[in-house]
Amino acid sequence: MVELDRLLPTRRPKRNPVGYQNWHSLAFLHWRISPERLATMLPPDLAVDTCDGSAWIGLVPFHMSGVRPWWFPAIPGVSAFHETNVRTYVHRDGVPGVWFFSLDAANRLAVWIARARWRLAYHHSRMRVERVEDDRGNRVIYSSQRTQRGSPTPGVAGPGLPGAGLDLEIQLDDAPGLAGLDEAGHAIPGTLEHFLVERYVLFTHDPSGRSSKLYSGQVHHVPYPVRPARVLACRDSLVQAAGIEIAGPPEHVAFCEGVEVEIFGLEPLAG
Repeated sequence: MVELDRLLPTRRPKRNPVGYQNWHSLAFLHWRISPERLATMLPPDLAVDTCDGSAWIGLVPFHMSGVRPWWFPAIPGVSAFHETNVRTYVHRDGVPGVWFFSLDAANRLAVWIARARWRLAYHHSRMRVERVEDDRGNRVIYSSQRTQRGSPTPGVAGPGLPGAGLDLEIQLDDAPGLAGLDEAGHAIPGTLEHFLVERYVLFTHDPSGRSSKLYSGQVHHVPYPVRPARVLACRDSLVQAAGIEIAGPPEHVAFCEGVEVEIFGLEPLAG
């Protein structure tokens, strides 16, 4: 069995960031999936990361703001948009990280840049994130609908179904507790919560399929201040669009108000 250092990726890299982002109103929805099934969907150089004997599929909608390179300020109307990720958890050479099956963003320029520079399978979607507090409680509503089947640029492939999207409503009041949090809401190392949310390394390759070479990237931020949440309604086809079958409601649901993030550039991996 490969020994994984789950705390090493949480430390800030000893190099300069290439950009900055703020992430807000993050919902973390997770389903169990067979590790054997998941392994058939990953590049051969990546191994499935498991917890409680299961692999996990994550669906994470949120809002981004202050998106900018290190050398330029944020631009109103360009540097803020919504995003939704379909992801799973992998490791390589003892380093745990994230593998993204798809990323949807409500900003065409961001989609183009992310596909070209970050080699990630981005799609453009119309999206909404809304906070609501009324007599029904403290809720967050997310919606998205993909605007095209495949890629926004010729010759670039990616998983997709026409109109794939998400309609999600979560409630932050009266939600079941999460056992793996400390008093500040930070995930405790060794718990399922830490496994699912405290991920700082991503692995990717060219989404066009022209090259199978792997790259890794990293982000840095304070630990997520997480709180419980419960799903009131969830209609999703983004996970299915990535070729993954899930059944029933998510087994694990959590929410984070937000974090400020440093982005570090991609580095090619040997092999």
